[in-house]
Amino acid sequence: MDHNSKQFFPGSHVMIYLLVAIAVYVFVWFSSPFLGNYNETNSSPSNFPGIGAKDELELALRKASMPNRTVIIAVINKAYVERSVNEEATMLDLFLESFWVGENTRPLLEHLLLVAVNQTAYERCQFRRLLCYRLMTEGVDFAGEKVYMSQDFINMMWRRTLFLLEILKRGYNFIFTDIDVMWLRNPFLRLSPLEEADLEISVDTFNDDPRPENKYINTGFYYIRSNSKTISLFHTWYSQKNNSTGKKEQDVLQDLIRGGLLQKLNLKVKFLETRYFSGFCQDSKDITAVTTMHANCCRNSKAKFRDLTTALRDWKQFKAAVFQHPEIIDRIGLDFKWTAHTECLNSWQ
Repeated sequence: MDHNSKQFFPGSHVMIYLLVAIAVYVFVWFSSPFLGNYNETNSSPSNFPGIGAKDELELALRKASMPNRTVIIAVINKAYVERSVNEEATMLDLFLESFWVGENTRPLLEHLLLVAVNQTAYERCQFRRLLCYRLMTEGVDFAGEKVYMSQDFINMMWRRTLFLLEILKRGYNFIFTDIDVMWLRNPFLRLSPLEEADLEISVDTFNDDPRPENKYINTGFYYIRSNSKTISLFHTWYSQKNNSTGKKEQDVLQDLIRGGLLQKLNLKVKFLETRYFSGFCQDSKDITAVTTMHANCCRNSKAKFRDLTTALRDWKQFKAAVFQHPEIIDRIGLDFKWTAHTECLNSWQ
């Protein structure tokens, strides 16, 4: 063999190093966690200002975000994800089941971010291959059931408020939904375009009085747009935490509304009709229009679980009847009645 054939051309070692560097760069780029889990729509540069995600929360929000930077947020703890000895499902199971049996709701799961306030809930969420974020709170245990209006319940609600303020500050719009809200139809079809309302919030009972101070809000389901006005609303709301002994965050927001804060901030607010955004406090009488069903006016998770199980059974029976006789859907709707929520009624005794 010619001895000269074993020699490198001048500068060839530089070319080799350059090729190796390019190969390493390509490998790192395409294996990056910031890119690997996004579909083409959600990875649009217009959706992601800045270079790279700042932290785990930003990464989670980007994964869940719709093109208009809207996400669906729900908070879970151990009590919502672990089955009791006598139950065959969990509250999270019921929640996810509603997306499965609802109308035009299954695709929305791609935009649902479950925020776990303890490690067990986070691990269960990951096991279900859902979009999950672990919300850390040092020195606080949010694992077990928080009975309505207990101090642990109140503390958890305030921690939730602070977290949601952070999401608004990052420029994301969101629907917040409690786990005990069943999604029977796509709520975005009933909500106003973002330009028409800053906040759309559910109520326990709906009346035709246009004055916001006479509405009884429920923070278990609402849609909020990220802007300077809504961020100011949440700042003012959370600032009342230490001056509201014995009150849950919903009560404090109700007081602020009655005190004229919405007018002061020039917020455009819509209160959602219970005909569409129903609850145990005031059932929707129109099964052909109802969008969500909330286990409000109920004291504990056990009662909520049982009555929501019954409500989902009612919904499935309605859908089966319509499937068999679509020509008389109006008649079926008129004849429909929700089963009484007796477990929740008895939970107050």
